[in-house]
Amino acid sequence: MRNAVGLALLALVAAAVPLCAQAELPRLCDRPGTLTAAQQDRLLRVSAIVKAELTRSGQRVALVSRSGLNLDRLGLRYSHAGFTLRESANGPWSVRQLYYACDEGRPRLFDQGLSGFLFGTDDPARGALSLVFLPQNDADALERTVLDTRQALALLGTAYSANAYAWGQRYQNCNQWAIELFATARGGLVEADRTAAQQWLQTQGYAPRVIDLGFAPLLWFSAFSPWLHNDDHPADDLQQARYRVSMPVSIEAFVQATVPGATRIEVCHTGARVVIHPGWTPIGEACEPGDGDTVVALD
Repeated sequence: MRNAVGLALLALVAAAVPLCAQAELPRLCDRPGTLTAAQQDRLLRVSAIVKAELTRSGQRVALVSRSGLNLDRLGLRYSHAGFTLRESANGPWSVRQLYYACDEGRPRLFDQGLSGFLFGTDDPARGALSLVFLPQNDADALERTVLDTRQALALLGTAYSANAYAWGQRYQNCNQWAIELFATARGGLVEADRTAAQQWLQTQGYAPRVIDLGFAPLLWFSAFSPWLHNDDHPADDLQQARYRVSMPVSIEAFVQATVPGATRIEVCHTGARVVIHPGWTPIGEACEPGDGDTVVALD
């Protein structure tokens, strides 16, 4: 039990850091990217399929989440969220996101092509992407807010923590920035402000993901990583060996519950196939197609 939970915490560290970390290929600061030319080619083909699906949607913006390391022990498939924009100045369907600039030791705003976004994975042979679309009026407000660099930067925290407390402001992780930016757009907040965004989220019933470690000494792992911190979490949570953290699953659940008409598509790839799965029910763990799914061959 302790070993499994310990591995889960280490998975949180390893996943939240590389998936929010570096600008070119998000990864641990001391670990180079290892994608081969063949692996990059595969992910480029997956990216082309995703872009075609985005274009087919007729939308201009989507909340996008991607898988990275295996987070099964945490009950999570996705660990990093951002916004993909058709009209991004960086190129169609680039992803605007928070990343951690290792050399500078601080979080930054980064626009990254969808292909590069997909490269941020530890397993290029299999993976998944989730796309959430809003009804037109809500989508228009979200697009305006996300494209407003001044607003996006105003919500950028000064210090990064992979396990940032969702209701604190001492630190921030990539998903917390995303949900606070979403709150700014959805709540019609005149000025982007972390306090106002979090207050609006609380009034609307946003529930961050509870990471239950089950064994308090596992909190000590934070002492061995510059990307994990405990000093922003309530004492009661620490005594219960739990973290409350913004993750893609909590963001998507909030959108589904509070935005009537919001829709979702999952795209997974494994072996020689890509599966496109519409709807809020999760796709199978093995990326197996079900009724209503579309299968595209990776030749």
